[in-house]
Amino acid sequence: MNTAYSVLITQSSMTLLVIFSLVTWALLLGKTLQHWRLSRQNRRYSTQFWAARDLKNALHLPRSEGSLARLTDAGAQALAAPHDSPDLGHSWNRQDLLERSLRQQIHKERRRLESGMILLASIGSTAPFIGLFGTVFGIIHALTAISQAKSASIAVVAGPIGEALVATGIGIAVAVPAVLAYNFFGRRMKLVIADLEEFAVDFLNLSQRNAFRLQPESRDKAAPNLKGVS
Repeated sequence: MNTAYSVLITQSSMTLLVIFSLVTWALLLGKTLQHWRLSRQNRRYSTQFWAARDLKNALHLPRSEGSLARLTDAGAQALAAPHDSPDLGHSWNRQDLLERSLRQQIHKERRRLESGMILLASIGSTAPFIGLFGTVFGIIHALTAISQAKSASIAVVAGPIGEALVATGIGIAVAVPAVLAYNFFGRRMKLVIADLEEFAVDFLNLSQRNAFRLQPESRDKAAPNLKGVS
């Protein structure tokens, strides 16, 4: 095999691994910031929501970011939808429409949190093999150089073979952070989705107590706040 061709493949493998490493750390930092910001936003919004006097006031909190706020907005839109609307999107009864809206919003939040996860999984699973691929051609290049030197002494063999094995080491070094990040953020995503599902159940129960309307039937029956009604 052409020596220059082997060198080109080895160098290309190393370059690809460097790119994978940069992408992995960029995703790791980006996902860390995403989950940190989401946790802070959800915690603040949850405190404000459950401190509200009733469901109507809770749904008119100041505009906020975060998955809980977006889930509440989806529920409020379902409750505000005209009951007798002729279009298919609102032809459900109000409870079914609310459950459907909450479920769809949770799916949207899941897709939002899944962004970048496939890339992390792909890097974690392919980086070692790319490193091994580069090592194979590196060893071929080393053996070719050894045969041309017409010597098999340890001084001649150790250098080229050691350089070829570096590609495998780099491949593993790139894969480990990607796999760890994938597992960590996968766990974080499951916790966020579990919190959203729990909040959706509470929201559904609150809406049922208000006959699936934004305005309770009787203001006198309203609880001092929403704590304990879920």
